[in-house]
Amino acid sequence: MEVTQHEPGMFSWADLATPDFEASKKFYTGLLGLGHEDAPVGGGMVYSMLKKNDKGVCAMYQMDEAMAAMTGGRAAWRTYFTVENTDETVAKATALGASVMAGPMDVFTAGRMAVLHDPAGAEFAVWQPKDHIGSGVFAEPGALCWAELSTNDTDAATEFYSALFGWSANVNKSPTGADYTMFSIEDRPAAGMLEIQPEWGDMPSSWSIYIGTDDLDAALEKAKSMGGNSFMPVMEVPDIGRFTMLQDPQGSHFTLMEFAGAPPAH
Repeated sequence: MEVTQHEPGMFSWADLATPDFEASKKFYTGLLGLGHEDAPVGGGMVYSMLKKNDKGVCAMYQMDEAMAAMTGGRAAWRTYFTVENTDETVAKATALGASVMAGPMDVFTAGRMAVLHDPAGAEFAVWQPKDHIGSGVFAEPGALCWAELSTNDTDAATEFYSALFGWSANVNKSPTGADYTMFSIEDRPAAGMLEIQPEWGDMPSSWSIYIGTDDLDAALEKAKSMGGNSFMPVMEVPDIGRFTMLQDPQGSHFTLMEFAGAPPAH
């Protein structure tokens, strides 16, 4: 669906910091059937907007040495949530126990952002839109469709994000039998949450993104042929759809989702 605005508290954008800009661009545009537009943003950095029907859906850029040291040289997706006022949101988040990684700062005339760590250490960004609303297409093949938090403390995360974004929480069972929290704003799904399981190993709390596809099996085979790696079987959520998590050739994780019917309203 085409989007002209994202309501405050909604997942609205994602960008990829990658150690190999050209390789990542080739992988995602090839896998998702997207175009791209490269824009210099100063200091030799290029921000590449991936596009569907001439509308931005997500972006990527070459990570610097400091970020590469933080991630161990692996690519990493960052999740953005729309807010009315970035400065006020940052103040509220820090009062709730978050820490500020970067900002608040203006991104030219596109908007104002900040990067935060929630109390459990999961990184996320907030975005106050100006010229750039975030993704102009949502919940379609090749576009962002969902954001999900994996955390070691679901109770604390529920308290934090509910207070910060006005989310309500409803707990159901995931396909594996674990509890799955659905966050919503006035009955509109906003994001999901899982508790990190012991068998996942020493995994830090983190946000991840879902990208839509109209043929999960074909997309999975294509991703593998381009150097991607699937490290979980395809799973099905009754009446929702099928999904699997992948790792791209530069090491970043993402999930491909094929909806059984209409995707969740946004």
